[in-house]
Amino acid sequence: MLFLVTVHSAVAQSRNDETVWLQIEAHPSLAIATQRAQLYGQNIQDVNGFSLGNGWYAVALGPFQRDNAEVALRGLRRDRLIPRDSYIVPSDGFRSQFWPVGANLLNAAPAVQVQLQVAPEPTPVVEPVVEPQPVFEPDETPREARASEAKLTRDERKELQSWLKWAGFYNSAIDGAFGRGTRASMAAWQGANNFDQTGVMTTRQRALLREQYFAPIKEVGLKTISNNRAGIEMLLPMAFLKRSGPDYPFVHFDATGELPAKALLISQEGDQNTLFGLYDIMQTLEIVPLTGARERKKDSFTLIGQNDKIISYTEATLKNGRIKGFTLVWPQGDEERRTRVLDEMKASFKRIPGVLDPSAGSNAAQDIDLLSGLDIRKPKMSRSGFFVNKAGVVITTAEAVQGCSRLTIERDYAAELLGVNDTLGLAVLRPKEALVPQTVAALLQGDARLQSEVAVAGYSYEGVLGAPSLTFGRLADIKGLYGEPEIKRLALTALPGDAGGPIFDTDGSVMGMLLPKPQGGARQLPGDVSFAAGSDAIRQVLSEAGINAQSRTSGVAMAPEDITRMAAGLTVLVSCWN
Repeated sequence: MLFLVTVHSAVAQSRNDETVWLQIEAHPSLAIATQRAQLYGQNIQDVNGFSLGNGWYAVALGPFQRDNAEVALRGLRRDRLIPRDSYIVPSDGFRSQFWPVGANLLNAAPAVQVQLQVAPEPTPVVEPVVEPQPVFEPDETPREARASEAKLTRDERKELQSWLKWAGFYNSAIDGAFGRGTRASMAAWQGANNFDQTGVMTTRQRALLREQYFAPIKEVGLKTISNNRAGIEMLLPMAFLKRSGPDYPFVHFDATGELPAKALLISQEGDQNTLFGLYDIMQTLEIVPLTGARERKKDSFTLIGQNDKIISYTEATLKNGRIKGFTLVWPQGDEERRTRVLDEMKASFKRIPGVLDPSAGSNAAQDIDLLSGLDIRKPKMSRSGFFVNKAGVVITTAEAVQGCSRLTIERDYAAELLGVNDTLGLAVLRPKEALVPQTVAALLQGDARLQSEVAVAGYSYEGVLGAPSLTFGRLADIKGLYGEPEIKRLALTALPGDAGGPIFDTDGSVMGMLLPKPQGGARQLPGDVSFAAGSDAIRQVLSEAGINAQSRTSGVAMAPEDITRMAAGLTVLVSCWN
């Protein structure tokens, strides 16, 4: 007998209509909630599953208008198709929807008409046909359950404890000993699944728990993949993946579209230096976010990266001159399935003969922002800066350090913020590891000569070029447009990446730092108008951060090529990462 909840959506409805649901069950396990939703769906239409938060998941019917929900609630209770304690809840009682997969009905229009029908009985047969009656095997009595339990091996007992722990009912050691803690967890599971709470699970109950445990694995379609080119055999969730080909040193498995997952098989010949190089390279990729644990040993490494969208896991091992491993990328918010899939992938990983050829994928499209077919992580912003002492301290524009989860100097050196002066628009950074510059800035004492030639050194294209560029201009005024003595006005056309770069006088001394172009406002300045923080302002900000800077008075003019060489030694790329 199929009980129908027939929903007819209105073309137009009152804005005061309240969307509600019939909550019929709640469970502290996604797998159990999914299974219960599937079971209800065999007899009732419009069954949904929603997250409640704090690890709880609800099974609900709907959506309804409130009056129609009350009609449905009475009818379903009367026919004993839902529990007596089912009740009406509004949409804001739920979070994201997990069942049916891919559905999102929280904002759907409620039902404006509900028909509660019982499917008609089949037409009686004129001549009765005697059919064999189904034989239902009765469940075990507690005594029989103890007898069947006694036949379990120690490993089977430990496995049962692991299943109970996964389901959220057991939190003690996995030791195979069925003491009071294990018995209590069995009773709790029995109660949650509408069985008598005896504390001794029957054979059928153990089978149901096992089915619940493996339900998430069935959904992802784990399949053994043997790749002879890479020399790797392992389980992969092929319900969500499709092979897209090799691109040395990776074999790519991209998302089919239903779930934004990705997997890589890693395979290449090499030694410890190759392994360590791969460890560094992997951390430059978008699929390995900056936040997460990293561990590197002499012959292996693991990388975990996560942000608000994805979480990725990578492991690789060097053995007999061959580096092999894998990466799994999975969307955030699906931790239960991700953890189970990852455990199965780790356990099934196997080295077989073969290693990926360096020419694999050599015909792939070439792009400076790609590495072996994978996007290279790019900073949120890159600007210029320059060394101010032999300890590698750098001064840059305050714009370069705003809203950053990580700061780097020359992309490879992590840096920490020593201080920011928002009024002057300057920031001071210190490298987190030893960094010895070729040369440091000598700040000019006083002002440069008005209308004298100047040159700014900067990463005009934000690091696309491997070295700073020089842009030439002249000192148009020794104060700002409003007479500010700490600001210098330049007749110089610069790009955004040049901001933070040192401005050299003709003798090679640093007379200021280029500031970003003013943003907003009703006035549009000419393209060759730029501004700089003067050397005295730089000296003040460094002093506030406890840094002493070198100074010099105006001297003999230097050749342009000498200034270029000096600029390359003290100008750095400052990058802001998220």
